Amino acid sequence: MTIHQNLIAGEWTGTTGAENINPSDTNEVVGLYASANAQDVTDAIAAAKAAFPTWSRSGILERHSILRKTSDEILARKDELGALLAREEGKTLPEAIGETIRAAQIFDFFAGEALRLAGEVLPSVRPNIGVEITREPLGVIGIITPWNFPIAIPAWKIAPALCYGNTIVFKPADLVPGCSWAIVDILNRAGLPKGVLNLVMGKGSVVGQAMLDSPVLSGLTFTGSVGTGKRVALSSVEHGRKYQLEMGGKNPMVVLDDADLTVAVEAAANSAFFSTGQRCTASSRLIVTEGIHDKFVAALTEKLKTLNVDNALKSGTHIGPVVDAKQLKTDTDYIEIGRQEGAKLAFGGELISRDTPGFYLQPTLFTEATNQMRISREEIFGPVASVIRVKNYEEALAVANDTPFGLSAGIATTSLKHATHFKRNAEAGMVMVNLPTAGVDFHVPFGGRKGSSFGPREQGKYAAEFFTTVKTAYTLA
Repeated sequence: MTIHQNLIAGEWTGTTGAENINPSDTNEVVGLYASANAQDVTDAIAAAKAAFPTWSRSGILERHSILRKTSDEILARKDELGALLAREEGKTLPEAIGETIRAAQIFDFFAGEALRLAGEVLPSVRPNIGVEITREPLGVIGIITPWNFPIAIPAWKIAPALCYGNTIVFKPADLVPGCSWAIVDILNRAGLPKGVLNLVMGKGSVVGQAMLDSPVLSGLTFTGSVGTGKRVALSSVEHGRKYQLEMGGKNPMVVLDDADLTVAVEAAANSAFFSTGQRCTASSRLIVTEGIHDKFVAALTEKLKTLNVDNALKSGTHIGPVVDAKQLKTDTDYIEIGRQEGAKLAFGGELISRDTPGFYLQPTLFTEATNQMRISREEIFGPVASVIRVKNYEEALAVANDTPFGLSAGIATTSLKHATHFKRNAEAGMVMVNLPTAGVDFHVPFGGRKGSSFGPREQGKYAAEFFTTVKTAYTLA
């Protein structure tokens, strides 16, 4: 089997490969992908630094053309790349193709942004002096991405970094290197100069640590666990570099007595269980008022009975497998913790056998949970959700905000008064009304508050806040 190599200074390199295993069929090796070492990371950073002076001053049409070509190829290959994504991550094929299309849209958006780079010209308070305010590239950017969105998250970090004239050292999650390798290959063939984009695949303990230890990186953008995010922050403060963190979530979905039951159940099921619950925006706390509680639990339970858990590539599969054995153990450990804490297991929680060996788990619903339980406080990152009963809207809002996280929050209600109040008072970066908490547009800002995020927002025009630095220049007329 051919080894998919790292890309350093425009050259494909690497002779030893790690297996990329399909979680829907653990007998299948999706591919072999090179493992970088610390010296490879040093070489990649040096290549990015050498390429920066030229790329940072490249023409906007050159950047536009490369990003647009990349978008076009991803879109043309959406079925192929979507199948690759489904095979390596376990996301159902329709979800995987949708994510691939989103990656293409992101590159297309930033191709347009490359042609819209702008600044300001202001008068000075002093006579005969002009003031120009411009944005300039930050420098060499380190990018570290997670396994749960193997093509969309790399896209929404790489595309703006290139759009604004930065050079890149990119480390994808070692569980899902396939889609990242494909993106880098497409960008490389689209005409990126050597050294502008460098790919270093491998373990976080080796590759990621080498990036954290580098004093050369001007910025580091990271999406992943809270623990690793804290290490990124500490190392970045030590080296005086800009950093951006997207970490965990324990997102609430509030369901009020006046909610449309069908809308509430669909939003909750999508939020909590689709993509196998492996989304930082997933709703694992379903906060339900007394008047609708029993009807909601009954309807959601019936909905869960209709969801088919199976091979991600199979037609009719609603939920694919958990990504790997380690995450599956985390999920089952939390299910046992929920039982021990006194929550009632209302549905699921069992491992499932299918035609192919994989990490299959029933969607799991707890009732009679409290907001003090570990299953209500800690991010599980699996298809596990808890229903918390509350008296009224005021208590629901208080419980929703009683969390160390603040990424996404949702409410199901037909009350304009409560919807408006919730949008203004939910302590989250993103708020959804009668919609799943997971699922955002590519052209608007993404990010949260409290322990979920740190630094400027990602996506849309707000991405410029991280990937550029502001310069103010004065000229005597």
